[in-house]
Amino acid sequence: MSDEIKLVMAFIRPDKLSDVKQALAEVGAPSLTVTNVSGRGSQPAKKGQWRGEEYTVDLHQKVKVECVVADISASDVADAIVNAANTDEKGDGKVFVLPVESAYQIRTGNTGPDAV
Repeated sequence: MSDEIKLVMAFIRPDKLSDVKQALAEVGAPSLTVTNVSGRGSQPAKKGQWRGEEYTVDLHQKVKVECVVADISASDVADAIVNAANTDEKGDGKVFVLPVESAYQIRTGNTGPDAV
């Protein structure tokens, strides 16, 4: 087992979550945290009208997926997310891999990679 703990964090389209969950399970990373978020990047803003007033929507709905790994490769996890979330359109999202300094499991008291 490696002594390195990594956090793989991805911002993806909501409709790709099911594909990403399946891809993570296939590479051995079934544990994840999912949060609904909004943000903006290269995806173009949308203009609309409501009650005669024009408005611009420049914050798009995304899903933030977080997966902490110690016993499998963070690059394998990132690759699985990239492959599952790709639509070849602007706004597909981003994946970040960050080091985790330490981890603690509340129930058992395990620390480090054993806590993951």
